[in-house]
Order: sequence, then structure tokens, then C-alpha cells
Amino acid sequence: MIRIVIAENQQMLLEAISSLLNLEEDIEIVGQASNGEEAMALVHQLQPDVCIMDMEMPVMSGLEAAEALKSFECKVVILTTFRRIGYFQLALKANVSGYLLKDSPGEELACSIRSIMDGKRIYSPELIDESSGNNGREMGVLGLLADGQSKIEPSNQQSDTIGTVRKYFLTIKDKMKLPAG
Repeated sequence: MIRIVIAENQQMLLEAISSLLNLEEDIEIVGQASNGEEAMALVHQLQPDVCIMDMEMPVMSGLEAAEALKSFECKVVILTTFRRIGYFQLALKANVSGYLLKDSPGEELACSIRSIMDGKRIYSPELIDESSGNNGREMGVLGLLADGQSKIEPSNQQSDTIGTVRKYFLTIKDKMKLPAG
């Protein structure tokens, strides 16, 4: 059973997301919060597997709470309607496991949660800062970068493919102002 805390300051939306996810056989909503501070308290108290947080909430934002929970066992998923410049980079720094849009289909949220529990990171491409100029291939590599990988070792792939992926890593790191390491 995947145990979840949801933080959303709009009561109707909080109830709707909770009801939707409670329909899933393998998901249980163990707590609800109306801001990031309440979410942090519930995460510490209930020790859920996942905390889904709205980006902008009163008292403490979802990103502030995610940053504070960075070293905690709970995986954080930001669920937002906002597409503001720089949020994706801040979410990466906060080590969030997911960054999703509220207008996505409901079944996509449940599938994303399951993938996150399997160790994957899920980021909605629409939320990534369009001004960064990242292309589709760079975005595929960005998931590896978010998982902390700084080098790609050759496997059974062709060496030109490895070179291309390394090039994307360097391009992404340059755009994000990260050390080339």
C-alpha cells in the first residue's frame, strides 16, 4: 500500500484529489494539509511514502516544504497549475521526485506515483522553462541528471550514441549553470 499525504490550499481540490486516489487499490491517503507547514508536520508524524504538494500555498510553499523534507524518506511530488520560469530548476534543487500539472488526466497521477515508488522521477515537459531551449532528447537525459548521475558509462550501445548523450549532459549542465564534473 502506498501511503500519501496531500497538501493543497483549495479545499474542494484537496478533497477531489484525495477521493480520486483513494479509488486506487494500492493507494491510501493518510493525511491532508492546507499548507506546506502542515504537510511537513504530517510527514514527520505519519511517515508516508509520498507527499503531494501544491506549488503555491499560504504559510509555506510546496517548494519550501520540499526543500525542508529533502533528507527525509518521503518522496515529494509537486502538483501545480503554475508554469513560471525557474520553478523546474528550484524543484530539481529541492530533489522532488515528481513535478506534474493539475490538468493532466487523473489516471496519469496514479501511474506517476507508482513509477516514482519504483525509483523513477516524473517531470511534466510542459512545466520546464521553455526559455532554457532544452530539446526533447536533452529532456530525456535530464531525468538521469536529476537522479544524480554525472557520467554515463558505455554499455551495449553504440559509441556515437554515448557521445551524443554526453553532449546533452554537458549542454544541460551548462544551461543550468552546473559544474561540468
